[in-house]
Amino acid sequence: MSKKEATRLHILNTAFSLASREGLDSLTIGQLAKASGMSKSGLFAHFNSRENLQIAVLDFAGEQFVERVIQPARRQNPVTIEQKLRLLLTNWLAWNRSFQGSCMFLDAWTERGEKEPSMQLRLKEVTKRWLGYLYRQIEQGKEQGEFKSTLDSWQCVYQVYGVYLSSHLFLSMELETDDHQRFWQGVEGLLGQWRV
Repeated sequence: MSKKEATRLHILNTAFSLASREGLDSLTIGQLAKASGMSKSGLFAHFNSRENLQIAVLDFAGEQFVERVIQPARRQNPVTIEQKLRLLLTNWLAWNRSFQGSCMFLDAWTERGEKEPSMQLRLKEVTKRWLGYLYRQIEQGKEQGEFKSTLDSWQCVYQVYGVYLSSHLFLSMELETDDHQRFWQGVEGLLGQWRV
């Protein structure tokens, strides 16, 4: 790794840590300069604008999501798709709980209408990759005969994401247990409907 690449990685790690605590929208070049021990001009040379910095952090967060959520589930070599989904969902909840506020992706999401800034477009790309990955797992479950062949896989993803968002909301309102009992009850209900 070159010095420039190492510096960029240090910056992104620091920015990711700051955005994880205070939200992506609060991340500024000045704040990052203090936290990373770099000058504003040095940071500006790397990113050219606050928006470019935020997009770079989103991309970095997407990579971290793969490393913390998807890769560990793959490494465990689950025998069934249902087992893999359970691992993915467990890791997804742990990802969300790793932030002091809430999931960086959820916090950064806003409805902007037709003229969306680049950051929102990138956030959509990152989120769609995850939704697409879940979709492919359900499709594999159908192909392998674990799940009903008549399932609408996108509807299944919609339902899982709805349970996740509900758990997130209930947790923030102290209506969900620390071990996510409501979430897992919701997931069990869905899996029961999907299984052959």
